[in-house]
Amino acid sequence: MALKKGTVLELDIESTAFKGKGIAKVDGLAVFVPGTAPGDKIKAMITRKKKSFREAKMLELLEPSPVRVEPVCRHANTCGGCTWQHIPYDKQVKYKEQHVRDHIERIAHLSPDIVQPIIPCDDSLYYRNKMEYSFGTRRWLSEEEIQQDEFVDDSAFAAGLHAPGRYDKILNLKECHLQEKISYRLLDFVRNHCIEHNIPAFDTHKNEGFMRHLVVRTSDYTDDLMVNLVTYRDESETVQKLADALLDQFPGITTIVNNVNDQPNPTAIGRFENVLYGPGYIVDRIGNHSFKIHANAFFQTNTKQAEKLYEVARQYAELDNGGHLFDLYCGVGTLSLFMADKADKVTGIELVNVAIENARFNAKENNVTNAEFVLGDMKDTFNELFLEKHGHPDCVITDPPRSGMHPDVVKQLSNLKLDRLVYVSCNPSTMARDLKLLKEVYEVESVQPVDMFPQTYHIEAVAKLTKKG
Repeated sequence: MALKKGTVLELDIESTAFKGKGIAKVDGLAVFVPGTAPGDKIKAMITRKKKSFREAKMLELLEPSPVRVEPVCRHANTCGGCTWQHIPYDKQVKYKEQHVRDHIERIAHLSPDIVQPIIPCDDSLYYRNKMEYSFGTRRWLSEEEIQQDEFVDDSAFAAGLHAPGRYDKILNLKECHLQEKISYRLLDFVRNHCIEHNIPAFDTHKNEGFMRHLVVRTSDYTDDLMVNLVTYRDESETVQKLADALLDQFPGITTIVNNVNDQPNPTAIGRFENVLYGPGYIVDRIGNHSFKIHANAFFQTNTKQAEKLYEVARQYAELDNGGHLFDLYCGVGTLSLFMADKADKVTGIELVNVAIENARFNAKENNVTNAEFVLGDMKDTFNELFLEKHGHPDCVITDPPRSGMHPDVVKQLSNLKLDRLVYVSCNPSTMARDLKLLKEVYEVESVQPVDMFPQTYHIEAVAKLTKKG
């Protein structure tokens, strides 16, 4: 069969692929279909033609898979926040573990037997400590509205999440189950307040309006609750009235800030910030260390699961006898500080200046005196001159971005021939690519998947490497 774009056909979904798409086979050719589950029989239309595969859109679910369940949220089939709510959680983690095994075998050319059973999340819903909602003047239409013959107006004050792949349209949320239940209630209150008081949403096409984002931060270890109102202009009277109304309705709020982003970029980070109520930060904890988390600071999104991830990294680092630890891509230093009590010295390296400032601040706040943090681009900074100045590590932990490590960093780690190397990854495919190179010098002993983001296809993994010979 010629599977050209627009072809409609029936498919049997056999398994899942990375990024959560179901896989069907037609004459040996893989067809990837989002929103499906293994065992589904569907009618689909080919939407993209590539040399070695096809992508398709499900038009109709002909026979649901035995594993398929009814999503908790009404938006699950439309929203990009949760892509796997139609799959029960015990199956989600098995699919994720298999994805890691596939990457290790297919990309790294290592035995999949080194992959350990996945560490699941205790809470498959309401696990996030931060949600960033957006406001807009155009709402995303439902499939039913799109299929209507008559015109459906999409202009509205919309509050929720960006529709998948669209920066300019907002899925107007009526519920959300990713953060504590108060999070959606705050969003709904702000939306209604703005409509009632004629406060306009920001229009991304015209670069005008007012409300841009609502960011809600909660703490797992305290009762702290932050509301961050991100606006296009600095209008103190408008935001203060909204803040007062929020405090009246939600007395549990401990701080409210207003980030003013008067630039065309869509970020929720303001050019400057006004504290409207409280200290301007919340406090949370990972391990034995407390962290002051300001509105724009990075912090692990799933606090309790981050502790499990870090504990695996600490076990793999084997720092019982101390030694000098390097933490590459250290961010705000959470992992560095988690390791500090086991090491004689910790040296963190990070590209982002504000992250280094936060790391130094966090070390001081927690009375950690054996950690230093160095600003620099890893591929340029992590070299022989750096080692001469800061010393040679006994162990390195690397926690790179989704793109993995730069080839120069991989080469330097190979040249070091460390006794122990720990690789923390948020993208097992790029980790497997790097492990393929590192295995020339190191034995990859173990890979531990850790699920940080239930209801999504995302999966973290930690690899333990030791020097060969």
